Amino acid sequence: MNSNTNTVPLSNISIGNNCKIANIEHKGLMRRRILDLGIIPGTAVECVRRGPSGDPTAYYIRGTTIALRNEDAAKINVYPI
Repeated sequence: MNSNTNTVPLSNISIGNNCKIANIEHKGLMRRRILDLGIIPGTAVECVRRGPSGDPTAYYIRGTTIALRNEDAAKINVYPI
């Protein structure tokens, strides 16, 4: 559940749109991996493209492109810009 009514899951951001990370709902090892990739609250993110079947989605974060599965992106809440 989103901790703020102004946030949406990262998986809901459309191609070409930007957002900022609000919070991360992942736990354990996956949370650590997400944080290690530089996906931390306040980070700007741009949705770049989706795979042919709609999954995974590529995001431009901190100067690099990172692909995330929709199930993982759904647990990252963002503020749309």
